[in-house]
Amino acid sequence: MTQRHAVVVGAGIGGLTAAIALHRRGWHVTVCERAPEPSVTGAGIGLAPNALRALDAIGVDAARAAGSAVPTAMGVRRSNGQWLTRTDTADMAARYGMAPIAVPRPALTAALAATLPPEALRYGTEVTAVDDDAGRPTVRTAGGPDLPADLVVAADGIHSPLRRAYFPAHPGLHYIGETAWRTIVDAPDLRIPDMSETWGRGERFGVTPLSDGRLYLYATAIVPAGTRSADPRTELRHRFGSWHDPIPALLDRVSRLDPADVLRNDLYDLAAPLPRLHHGRIAWLGDAAHAMAPNLGQGGCQAIEDAVVLAHLLPAGDGGGTDGGDGDGTDLVPAALDAYTAARRDRTDAVRVRARRVGRLGALRNPLAVAARDLAVRATPARIALRGMDDLFNGFRLPG
Repeated sequence: MTQRHAVVVGAGIGGLTAAIALHRRGWHVTVCERAPEPSVTGAGIGLAPNALRALDAIGVDAARAAGSAVPTAMGVRRSNGQWLTRTDTADMAARYGMAPIAVPRPALTAALAATLPPEALRYGTEVTAVDDDAGRPTVRTAGGPDLPADLVVAADGIHSPLRRAYFPAHPGLHYIGETAWRTIVDAPDLRIPDMSETWGRGERFGVTPLSDGRLYLYATAIVPAGTRSADPRTELRHRFGSWHDPIPALLDRVSRLDPADVLRNDLYDLAAPLPRLHHGRIAWLGDAAHAMAPNLGQGGCQAIEDAVVLAHLLPAGDGGGTDGGDGDGTDLVPAALDAYTAARRDRTDAVRVRARRVGRLGALRNPLAVAARDLAVRATPARIALRGMDDLFNGFRLPG
């Protein structure tokens, strides 16, 4: 009897969560990450109740590990500051058993990485290919060594080379028409207690209090793919400097940052669902499996769900025979991957489609369409709007 070995490609949130979940199932885990070291820069991430429940299922307390900041309320505003909808997070906690939290991404990935044995993490290791023709995959890395595995978890991001290699007929990514800026600022004097997103005409600006007391800021605008400005700080002030308080004061903080600390990315989602989330003994998760627009804040949350469900469905890692089976000739991994696709494909694709639709609402530019949108949002009672999140926030289930 030998311990089953999983190679996880990518040390992002989904990959690290999968590694932890598999490690706690008794698997020997190797995480290959092409970056030379963990990232110390980045933006924030919101963890909704569904993601917090998934992490709790593998014994990870995100609030304890990475800190937590529960905003007083969450809502959507107009560019003049008027609230279109606003929900107290106490109401969310009462409905879902917990409130969402927001943490800096580097803090969360560092906390997840610290949960693994140090030898499991291989930074500066680029995976160049995965050969899965002989029934037991071999992971090829730049400069070697090759890594034989019983399972490969493809958590290699939105541009997933493994997805392109194994699903060559898939249409790939779809540009949703917007670019996004993201950064983190210190502004304790502004005393901003709420998580908010402000909608204008084809532009949005979001503010999220983080667990360490800083503020995560993001903004979007409709521009052609590849458009860039000389200085993102200047462009943000030009676009949003006349919007309601405290946005001008926040942009003043942004102007003091190094331009490199303002991340800018064009926004893509997957043009169509993958036909399945596995091939042979390779399983895809997170952005590699179902890249989605950030409008629901569910990209990272769904990656966490993927990772926990995948590990739950797989056999324990300490039951592997030398033939890759359970010692009695029974190979349980392929059936588990079939079950993983069945459990996750429809849910994640529904979230992907919903995120795209919500983004179209926020990106409206026609004045009449914007006025109609705002009127409809204002006319929807907060309790009804909150109920509309039930399928997201209560949707995490471990398959029986």
